Amino acid sequence: MLKKRLIFTLLYDSGSFMLSRNFRLQKVGDLRWLQKHYDFSRIAFFIDELIVLDVTRNRRDESRFCDTLQALTAGCFVPIAAGGGVRTPEYARRLLRSGADKVVINSALYDQQTLAARLAEDFGQQCVVGAVDLRRDSDGFARVWVENGSRRLDSDARDFLSWVRESNVGEIYLNSMDRDGTGQGYDLSLLDLVPPDCDVPIILAGGVGNATHLLAGLADKRVDAVATAHLFNFIGDGLARAREQIVSAGTVMAQWPAPVTLGLAL
Repeated sequence: MLKKRLIFTLLYDSGSFMLSRNFRLQKVGDLRWLQKHYDFSRIAFFIDELIVLDVTRNRRDESRFCDTLQALTAGCFVPIAAGGGVRTPEYARRLLRSGADKVVINSALYDQQTLAARLAEDFGQQCVVGAVDLRRDSDGFARVWVENGSRRLDSDARDFLSWVRESNVGEIYLNSMDRDGTGQGYDLSLLDLVPPDCDVPIILAGGVGNATHLLAGLADKRVDAVATAHLFNFIGDGLARAREQIVSAGTVMAQWPAPVTLGLAL
């Protein structure tokens, strides 16, 4: 049986880490704040992957983001995916050289439709994560949004996901903008938009408020991994307790011996 995965997502904006609610950002703290409250050399025992996204609204400083990524990866043995503004193989290569194992692309899925295939050719399909942000209109139909949630596409979400599935991505990060940061749980109905015969792993994101929500996402057979980006809900030993609850419920996950001491990185 394939093991399910628990993923922690970090949102980065111009040197700070952020909380997001419906894609409206609130600054939480810088790298030192994050390292003080999240010791990733220890947390790595309780998550399966880490995703770091540069959601900077203004001009991105790619070098600064790469430096931050490199600092985060020190002592963190789980796979790390990084993205935000990836539009060239050259920048993807910089992220990989800065400690990332995978590259996340979002807007480029729409306006640079050959990029995913190029990245898959250069680095391997398993290295490419396609992130799709969905928001429901007043009529209830889900639409795709790009450019940090500032631009709605006219294409139907179901058709777009079908295309993404064929675009050589290794995984799809499926994110609900409506549930983002609300703590109301995942919008599982978004999974109905994914092709029923989809063989690309699905990472479900948007809406986690507690471990029960993570468990509900993992219980759906269409979901391969669940992600949470809420910094405060899982501070301290929150991720460890959440994983323990998930495993106790019978979810098949990888397990490692827990570290003996906390040892915060400052």
